[in-house]
Amino acid sequence: MRRDYFELEVDNVDWVEGSGDPRQPHVSIDFHGPEDLLEDRLTGPSAELLDASETDVAFRLQEPHEENPEAAGVVGVTNRVTGEFIVELNEEADDVLRFIRAAREYGESIGDEDGNYAVEITVDSDPLVTYEKETFLVYDAEGNLLRTESLIPSGVEL
Repeated sequence: MRRDYFELEVDNVDWVEGSGDPRQPHVSIDFHGPEDLLEDRLTGPSAELLDASETDVAFRLQEPHEENPEAAGVVGVTNRVTGEFIVELNEEADDVLRFIRAAREYGESIGDEDGNYAVEITVDSDPLVTYEKETFLVYDAEGNLLRTESLIPSGVEL
């Protein structure tokens, strides 16, 4: 699926750098392509849309962030069972890492009782699925997990 079919918009992250009250970070991924293609990728073996526990969210840097603060990477939502990409789009590392920091701080503010962030996937602005997520994995350009940058709930071993 083409990356240019997707638009990503983030809400509720500005408070992390200011003095506002913590709010759950939210990412909306809007799809502008063949609806059947996206729905097929979001449908599990039971012919129903995948739920949050059947998906993973990750970010892979395309170059070292330490060397280039404007480094880019790829955000991906995958089917946890098959490993297939559902959504894949290019984003700037600083924006993604800021989102993860907001999600981490929001989770701490609520005692990790609920998801630390929400992901909504829409088709031409019409909601399709919304996931409450606690994990957001970050990988370097060589595919190595960056644990300190990732959002990994306590008690989870990778």
